[in-house]
Amino acid sequence: MREVTASGQTVEEAVQSALKQLNTTRDQVDIDVIDEGKKGLLGVFGSKRAIVKVKRRKNQVEKAKAFLYDVTSNMNVDVEVTSTVEENHVTFDLTGENIAILIGKRGQTLNALQYLVQLIINKQGNEYYTVSVDAEGYRSRRKETLESLALKMADKAVSLQKKVALEPMPAFERKIIHNVLQQKDVSTYSDGVEPHRHIVIKP
Repeated sequence: MREVTASGQTVEEAVQSALKQLNTTRDQVDIDVIDEGKKGLLGVFGSKRAIVKVKRRKNQVEKAKAFLYDVTSNMNVDVEVTSTVEENHVTFDLTGENIAILIGKRGQTLNALQYLVQLIINKQGNEYYTVSVDAEGYRSRRKETLESLALKMADKAVSLQKKVALEPMPAFERKIIHNVLQQKDVSTYSDGVEPHRHIVIKP
């Protein structure tokens, strides 16, 4: 149940009645006063009850989840979306058939989805969330691939004594490369402008 219409002797009484029925609190709802009611003569004659419509606000995470279902169904991909919230980070896991369509080449489609979900979830919410959108463990596999690529390219930079530039990638992937090469005999920096920003490994 997401919406109820309730009445009471006063607007406040009607609101409390609605909150009780929805089993929620005032900060989670939108209240629409349909009729403020009136006390009437001696509080009895001609009195009119106050009427309110109270609607449960859609939770930010639920809104983002609904968006993912919407987009994937428009792409004709049937998925199951599960969400995990840890403090202010939300991970959405997508599972289903034809999941490769949602991942795209080197995760580009998945990254685009993640970017859009990040915008949707923070659009009119009270809290700010960071977001990860994963599809059947792709992110951890990609992390391993990036780590081994980073080590290989660092070796190449050292043996050639030359700078080596990697392919463009989003900020969170560049961070993986920076982290894995911190203890190596190389330095790393990002170069270029989004969406072509890439990492350069320097001996």
